[in-house]
Amino acid sequence: MSARAPVRVGGGQGFWGDWLEAPARLVEGGPLDYLMMDYLAEVTMSIMQKQKARDPSAGYARDVVPLLQRILPRLVERGITVTTNAGGVNPMACAAAVAAAARGIGLAGKVTIGVVTGDDILGRLDDFLARGIALADMETGRPLAEVRDRVLSANAYLGAWPVVEALGAGATIVITGRVTDTGLTLAPLIHEFGWRREQWNLLAAGTIAGHIIECGAQCSGGNYLGGWPDVPDLANVGYPVVEANADGTFAVTKQPGTGGAVTVASVTEQLVYEMGDPRDYITPDCVADFTSIRLAQAGTDCVRVSGVEGRQATDLLKVSVAYRHGYKAVGTLVYAWPDAYQKAREADRVLRARLERLGLSFDEVLTEFVGVNATHGPLAGEPSPDIAEVQLRIGVRSADKPPVERFTRELAPLILNGPPTVTGFAGGRPKVEEIVAYWPALIPKAEITPTVTMVSA
Repeated sequence: MSARAPVRVGGGQGFWGDWLEAPARLVEGGPLDYLMMDYLAEVTMSIMQKQKARDPSAGYARDVVPLLQRILPRLVERGITVTTNAGGVNPMACAAAVAAAARGIGLAGKVTIGVVTGDDILGRLDDFLARGIALADMETGRPLAEVRDRVLSANAYLGAWPVVEALGAGATIVITGRVTDTGLTLAPLIHEFGWRREQWNLLAAGTIAGHIIECGAQCSGGNYLGGWPDVPDLANVGYPVVEANADGTFAVTKQPGTGGAVTVASVTEQLVYEMGDPRDYITPDCVADFTSIRLAQAGTDCVRVSGVEGRQATDLLKVSVAYRHGYKAVGTLVYAWPDAYQKAREADRVLRARLERLGLSFDEVLTEFVGVNATHGPLAGEPSPDIAEVQLRIGVRSADKPPVERFTRELAPLILNGPPTVTGFAGGRPKVEEIVAYWPALIPKAEITPTVTMVSA
């Protein structure tokens, strides 16, 4: 515990596939103590589990290895610590790859990796069910047993404390599986300031700091509805930095000389992202009250956050389960003026009639007219008769694969035997994709034991 103040934590990745330049720019752009990189979403875990099933050495965000290899020399030079959940469903393999990369650039003995595991409960599901832990769907109440044979992945959301343990053991990089997005930022603050488990207001403040920067530039000018026309230099957007104090107050800012904007409005937009009940933002570490947050503009690209209140954590952890839920295919055709919308509607009618004539049955057939009502639905009203072009986008889903496969062969013929002026057949014949559905559940904390393993480069 160094009790530095403020402690600077930069949000370098908001999802698997985010801007690869962001972490390097954060590290090079100014003072930083921690680089937090969030890679995981619910569907990401199922994708990684599929990869691991094909290759036991896979199952993590492979992007993180060349990225860290690129910036490790500067991280070591400046004493910047990394926290990331890039480990996905195979944190040990991710750590081994990062360690090998560090050795490959001459940093043997200079990088210590803390690996947090224990979140992956896929292999324990049958035991849980046999002992009466139903893992019921939080939204429907259905027991997991109904879809057990189709489950692809199951991960409990761990909190900050195992990451704190890894930092306390000397980790310069912490690689985790399904640790909460907020926990990756909260953990460094607990470690630096010595916050205790029952200091709920402080833990809530660190949780909210993590929530603000977990989506990267979404709080610093990206995807910014309130003032996007005035955001300067988005091509050079700066990713956020939290400057945190031991008393739980903090500022949100970005590195000097970068584009984007950190304003009360941009931070507020991120705060309401995936918030749920504002009084009960439940994490493994605490329950944060978003109605207590006070924001104040404290200069250009600097927002002060204070007043945060929290309550005791619950005795449950959330579990994210992904399971197979049939098949789908989506295809598109673009129709040009004149009468673009009318042509697209007629193409939809013709296609549906042909599918019915073939005796194909689907759980759902969904049509959208992009450029007319795909975003706003019925609220969009009738389009102008002079609309220049309309994209017909039609998708089907079914528990069975054959009808979906047949659908993929029925769209292309409309180019020659349907309404006129098709100007694009985007992506060619539609592809059949497996549907992965989400099953949220709860499990007693006592059933989950996080483990921290130290790996040296």
